[in-house]
Amino acid sequence: MKTFVKGTVITVNDLMQHDYSYVLSEPVGRNFHKAFKPELTPKQLLAMGVFGGKYMTDCRDEFPDSWYKNAKLCHEFHDPNMNYFGINASKPLAYWRKKGWIHPVDPRGWFQWYCRYYLGRRMEEEDTRQIKRWKAMKRHIGQIKKHCVPGDLSCRKKQRQALLHWAYDSRAI
Repeated sequence: MKTFVKGTVITVNDLMQHDYSYVLSEPVGRNFHKAFKPELTPKQLLAMGVFGGKYMTDCRDEFPDSWYKNAKLCHEFHDPNMNYFGINASKPLAYWRKKGWIHPVDPRGWFQWYCRYYLGRRMEEEDTRQIKRWKAMKRHIGQIKKHCVPGDLSCRKKQRQALLHWAYDSRAI
């Protein structure tokens, strides 16, 4: 039985990381930085459909089983139909690497960082960097408000899916 309490050491062995360990220094889903207020949990994001269902299909040992219970996943390939808005809003991992946005301990990028942060891992410098990136996504909310009728989820679907990837819920806009 997996436990996720403060002080637990998580060891990662998946397709992208081997023998990486981190300690949960905060309770699950608690004690976030005051500027970081994600609207959706990793479990909710996986159930709604993000990253074409391909993201983290080999990471079940690292995260709570409950996150995967209703997750929309596609082990074989990135399938945009698995996304909540049914559209591809992702750049390839190579693009993110080229931009220097991938931290070595989170080789899958922002969402992997968020999942680990949500679990309780803290890394002050990296947390600050990722929260800054998360905050920068708010510009897309302004675009949706400016160009879409409230509640029209078919308007700017790519931006809405991108916001979803970053734990923003545009359904109420």
